[in-house]
Amino acid sequence: MTKDPSFWRPLIRERAVLNTIFIRRMKNAYLLLIFLAANLTVGKGQESPAQWTFGAETGFYFIPDAFFVLPVFRADKDHWHLEGRYNYEDQQTASAWFGYNLYGGDEFEFFITPMVGGVFGNTNGIAPGLEVTLGYKGFELYSEAEYLFDFDSADNNYLYNWADLTYAPLDWLWFGLSTQRTRTYDTGLDIQRGLILGGGWKNWEVSGYFYNPGTDDFFTMVALGVAF
Repeated sequence: MTKDPSFWRPLIRERAVLNTIFIRRMKNAYLLLIFLAANLTVGKGQESPAQWTFGAETGFYFIPDAFFVLPVFRADKDHWHLEGRYNYEDQQTASAWFGYNLYGGDEFEFFITPMVGGVFGNTNGIAPGLEVTLGYKGFELYSEAEYLFDFDSADNNYLYNWADLTYAPLDWLWFGLSTQRTRTYDTGLDIQRGLILGGGWKNWEVSGYFYNPGTDDFFTMVALGVAF
């Protein structure tokens, strides 16, 4: 079901009004989060990393009649954040990111990273983005969003968002809900909705995503991650 990138051009024009409303709402929410984070000090629950820490995650997408891999690499040192992605904004497209980490909290913890990235490949452009992690007593909300400004045409600008809400009854086990809005692959739904089941061992994590259950657009994704 993966389509050539040109397939998306007329669809994006039809969704322009929806995108504008959605972007305004998300922009206001994210600006509020950044303002709150910038006015809080680092809490006891969040320690400032003295050295660079690295993480890699690969998503394996099993879509009917298609399969692709989406790797992501991250590097952090204190407030500084670097990130690289492939097959995220579009098929055969890479992106490189630079961001600034804001974090803190004790019982309630937050980690917020505003950033900017360059996109190149089948799609070329620049994108401001935001990654947010909020945690409280085993519950965690994770969201990563970006707005792509396409160099070829403003009609191809697009909002991406991935959000997970999970609960961990044990340190090594979690489950929850997930949503995605992307144009990397094509289904009949504008927003993909799914379930998550994951587990971890030492510095390894694996999660299974089951999107659009009960519909003809059902597919699965397995994410394998490691921190070092």
